[in-house]
Amino acid sequence: MTAGLIVSAARSGSGKTTVMLGLLRCLAEDGVAVQPFKCGPDYIDPAFHRAACGRASFNLDSWSMPMGLLATQLARADGFALAEGSMGLFDGVAANGETGNGASADIAALTGWPVLLVLDVSGQAQTAAALALGMAGFRDDVRVAGVILNRVASARHERLCRLAFQARGIPVLGALPRRGDLTIPERHLGLVQAAEHPDLETAIRAYAAFLRAHVDLDAVRAAARGRAVPWTGGRPVPPPGQRIALAQDQAFSFVYPHLLDGWLRQGAEVLTFSPLADQPPPDADVCWLPGGYPELHAGRIAGAARFLEGLRRFAAIRPVHGECGGYMVLGRALIDAAGTSHPMAGLLGLVTSYQQRRMHLGYRLARLSDPMPGLPAGTRLRGHEFHYSTILDQPDAALAQVQDADGAAVAETGSRRGRVTGTFFHLIAQAA
Repeated sequence: MTAGLIVSAARSGSGKTTVMLGLLRCLAEDGVAVQPFKCGPDYIDPAFHRAACGRASFNLDSWSMPMGLLATQLARADGFALAEGSMGLFDGVAANGETGNGASADIAALTGWPVLLVLDVSGQAQTAAALALGMAGFRDDVRVAGVILNRVASARHERLCRLAFQARGIPVLGALPRRGDLTIPERHLGLVQAAEHPDLETAIRAYAAFLRAHVDLDAVRAAARGRAVPWTGGRPVPPPGQRIALAQDQAFSFVYPHLLDGWLRQGAEVLTFSPLADQPPPDADVCWLPGGYPELHAGRIAGAARFLEGLRRFAAIRPVHGECGGYMVLGRALIDAAGTSHPMAGLLGLVTSYQQRRMHLGYRLARLSDPMPGLPAGTRLRGHEFHYSTILDQPDAALAQVQDADGAAVAETGSRRGRVTGTFFHLIAQAA
């Protein structure tokens, strides 16, 4: 059994990530072996977690991950577990998955980790206690250990809040004054990538110092609890090849840590290369282009002649797969925000536009109509899609039949042409 906590909130934008990064750094500085996790399908936050405590962070998702995969992820927690929630504590999809609906509360119930609520109390005082009380009683299998008040305006404001929480028996473990400078830059998919932050180390040190000054860290550690999660068998996603050429740079960075870790544990070798540095894929059995921000680097990618020609030569004899941004680069053209059309690899007929923006967001359940690297036709997959680009042309055969979490058909079916495949959803796990 590993003791831990889940840092959650009533909604997005409450300050969870700032608190999470500050706690991770404080615990690491105090010699605690802390294992970070991210609830839900977010693939940006884990890199920030790793920068804060020096250990890889893994996703825990009750909709897309079968019990065997969740148990495998949780087995990594050999010290103090700290998981960052997504959105609000109880927010998930309407339809249940194999183990839950994707809410952070599902993970709290499964692990027995109490919830540390981060509450933005700006514009309210005693009402914040009513909100916390309602959240504490919403599910019998989820326990709220206490709250950290965020964006406190004054000493009087803090006193009013604390009195209300004290009257209802909800511990206040910290009160963070309003600080406009302790924010993380954002863009259209959320936070900027950790590698792009102008001075991430300085920022994390500031978060840690802020929490040390205003949070009872001993009380936070003492609040941790946990229960043993029985391991159950599950099928890991097989590696797409023995030697995997993986694109990795600021344009191609969105790949789930558990997926790479699973491939390596199954004996695969991962060879990284940078399309932005105009590097062709190295000699390997398969080339994998993950998601990222190719729409922000379309001109550089279009001008990376060695990369594009090397990718075409690779695809002539070996399989290539792209996810989301990688899928867009495999296409014929990518239109950027200014309306400029940039030629891409042309291995698929796909044409996408970032100028015609529309958000595509949600879980995906797919059944492969054709094989993709490492997976035969008929395989059922669970994943997640999040992008703003619009398909203008998709002349190739559909790779899969795709549904959202409610069972409605999704138009973004992926594509296949010869040895080249691509999807807009990011693969998380095989479905039962």
